[in-house]
Amino acid sequence: MSTNPDCPAPTAQTIQTLADELEALRERVSTLESGLTQKDERIANLETALEETRLENEHLEEHLEALEETQTPIEARLDAHEKKLNANKDRVGELQARELEKGAHLLEDHVDEGEIDVVDGRLERICKDDGQRYFRLPESDDPLERGGNVALSHADLLPIQQLAKMDEDMLRATTSSLPSRLAAKLWKARVDSTVGDNPWRKGSAGVREYVSAGDMKHWIRRQETGVSDSYAKKLVSRTIDALLELSKSRLAVKKRRQRKNGLEYTERRVLLMDDADIPGEGLETGDT
Repeated sequence: MSTNPDCPAPTAQTIQTLADELEALRERVSTLESGLTQKDERIANLETALEETRLENEHLEEHLEALEETQTPIEARLDAHEKKLNANKDRVGELQARELEKGAHLLEDHVDEGEIDVVDGRLERICKDDGQRYFRLPESDDPLERGGNVALSHADLLPIQQLAKMDEDMLRATTSSLPSRLAAKLWKARVDSTVGDNPWRKGSAGVREYVSAGDMKHWIRRQETGVSDSYAKKLVSRTIDALLELSKSRLAVKKRRQRKNGLEYTERRVLLMDDADIPGEGLETGDT
């Protein structure tokens, strides 16, 4: 074997360096092989999960198709039930209308006022001796005398009370006067606790309740969005006039001297006196 005299023989240090590099490469290859194995396992797990998800989706799609197939019969049955209910409701309304036209008094809870077709479309709410509320045709007497005598009917109410019982749409259809509508709402705020915004206050010395012009002005501005302070003051005067007219002078207006921030001024108050004759407010059942 010939040797190259120009190539020096490897030293022990060189051999050790090469051995260390070879070992490092082996460790690197081992690490890469381990990482590759882990990635293969992860890919296999993801493929398994994907297959399970695909099978679940197929199951859900089959279930959805089954539900869609059953939906049409259910909708058909619901439509049939709705038609039957509407037909029964129409029959009940027709029977009630006939009974009302014969003079019957029907309990308010059993009557859908909007579905009853009677002469002139007029129904009257009344309260009877039994404390129950009924519907009847205006001024008709019940031949069976159920519930006793009529304690209070709609016709017995003051105009302000009649207006206060109307909803917003009916109130606007009944009167185009803003002061009259405000007067009705103001009265309703006094007698109906569900309204919430009630400027009336408890009185004393013969006064049942009262509302001051100042409180009324702020109340009007809360009711009518965009109304200026100066216009609200004008509406106060007109609303007070409407209150007096629609209550048939059951209310009174008095001036009271007030002091605020060191200044004295006179303020009007609308008073409901203890002895005022307000139909229905003395009944235990309340207003009709």
